[in-house]
Amino acid sequence: MSKFEFLKNVKFGRPTVGQIIFWGITLALSVAAFIFVSNLTQCWTLTGLPGRPPASCGEVTAGGEFTVDEQGNPIANLPPTPLPVADNLPPAWDGASRINILFMGMDARDLEENNGPPRTDSMILFTIDPISKTGGMLSIPRDMWVNIPGFGYSRINTAYPSGEGAKLPGGGPALAMKTVSQFIGVPVDYYVQVDFVVFETMVDEIIKIGGCLQVYPTEKMILDPIGPGLDKVKLTTGGYRDLCDGWKVLAYARNRKTSGGDADRSRRQQEVIFALQKIIFTPENFPRFIQSSTTLYKRLSWGIKTNLTFEDALQLGVLGRDISRDSIKTGVIDPQLGMAVFDNTTLGGEAASVLKPITEQIRILRDEIFTTGGALSPIAQGDAATLMREEGSRVRIMDGTYSGLDQRAGALFQSYGMNVTEVAGSPEGYNSTLVIVYGPDLYTIRWLQSAFGLSDRQIRFSPDPNSTVDIEIRLGSDIAGSIP
Repeated sequence: MSKFEFLKNVKFGRPTVGQIIFWGITLALSVAAFIFVSNLTQCWTLTGLPGRPPASCGEVTAGGEFTVDEQGNPIANLPPTPLPVADNLPPAWDGASRINILFMGMDARDLEENNGPPRTDSMILFTIDPISKTGGMLSIPRDMWVNIPGFGYSRINTAYPSGEGAKLPGGGPALAMKTVSQFIGVPVDYYVQVDFVVFETMVDEIIKIGGCLQVYPTEKMILDPIGPGLDKVKLTTGGYRDLCDGWKVLAYARNRKTSGGDADRSRRQQEVIFALQKIIFTPENFPRFIQSSTTLYKRLSWGIKTNLTFEDALQLGVLGRDISRDSIKTGVIDPQLGMAVFDNTTLGGEAASVLKPITEQIRILRDEIFTTGGALSPIAQGDAATLMREEGSRVRIMDGTYSGLDQRAGALFQSYGMNVTEVAGSPEGYNSTLVIVYGPDLYTIRWLQSAFGLSDRQIRFSPDPNSTVDIEIRLGSDIAGSIP
């Protein structure tokens, strides 16, 4: 297959202008603001921009033409004063809800090498809280062993090609979003899918305008470009280093040959995101990015796919301007920090190394990033009982006191609106109530903790997609007095 035939067959879709620019938001959590004031820069006068303003700006001619007033004093034909940026922008996001965006970096060469849809090489889940003006990003290792709905357990990077290959509704993006949502336990509202070639080109354009990206390598590494024809580059430690080519930035972000493996790679990707953000929001660079946005769109639209609308991009871009670097929390699911363990399995008849999650530790990291006040704050605003009822978790009640408590407790929990589907005796006795969580049902757990004072030590996570219930409550004598 030739390169042109290959690109022709790549099913990346063709997004709107707002969609491609919003990819920049997911890269830098607010990069896309530069397209929203493009009309303003047509008459920009504060800095020297290349090119001539359009005639509509009322440009003063090179010959210095002017008119005079009644006293004979010259009056220059100056352009109208531009309005402040804020007056040209649409309203920001309505502030009613936190939104989460899944960024997927793709290597479209997999279409040729694997004769099928590409796997996701990078997955970062971004979150934006419009109320507190905070954000966050959580990097998910591509070898994470998760349950892919409808396909069973596999590496998380196979969710996208599984959805594409099976031609499911929404294709690969929808299945990837559903998989991540189930694994992390938060809703995923949007996705942005970007090919590596597009990433390289985008970074090259940013470097042309704003200069090289500064990174701080913690280990020596070799930057190996994608494809033949380019020499490898050795990167040393001992301070900041300038990366002045898109392929070098991509190679730096994708390198896995350091002591921390995939976790190190995820941290470098986040480092690159913040470096891009810093360049774009430098005051002298900002108007130049605006001016080049249309041309950039025409060149890169083939490699971007997203479900964001133009209106969403506008509103989120305005919101993104108000989120400072210090207000963005970051996290990486890192086996060296006890969040996962390496294990061996068989995939496609071949031995494979995977990462199996330690759910309790990932839950703590998730809450630190996806809540305003840390691990103890609720993800959603609202009454705990209402959120529990809306979640509709299937609950099994088991009596660990041997006093017939299960039926009475089941009736009580149902009166609160809980979806109790099973009631049974417990195989053993309990002094302290134990809650077994088989699925990512956050709000039911929150309600149990607030209503009965359960501690984190009484919550045990045991993911099981085949379980007939989402939560199992093994009643202990500690709450027996609370059951009428």
